[in-house]
Amino acid sequence: MQNTRLNNLFDAIVTRLGQWFLNPWRRLSLLIISFLFGFFLGNAVSTTAGQRAELDIVVAGFLVVLTEVTSRIFYSQSFFVKRSLLVDSLNLLKVGFTYSLFLEAFKLGS
Repeated sequence: MQNTRLNNLFDAIVTRLGQWFLNPWRRLSLLIISFLFGFFLGNAVSTTAGQRAELDIVVAGFLVVLTEVTSRIFYSQSFFVKRSLLVDSLNLLKVGFTYSLFLEAFKLGS
């Protein structure tokens, strides 16, 4: 890319945000927010997909593919070399989503 002022500004913002999230408490809070957002998404998807009852199988297949791709990214060999905040938060989003779907299944079973 060319070295423009906009490019320099964007690089400076990304660098400062990266340094800001190096603090362990900020990193932990972002990971907890990611888990809770995944939990919210699981509740929202299960209620809207169950309410319309039109594309249940397509939505379920899409969600399985998304969780499997996330697991493939998180548990690959190159992941253990460098722990990325984005990959960690994506994995916790997946965990919260899956946990929410398990709880919805228990609610439907009782």
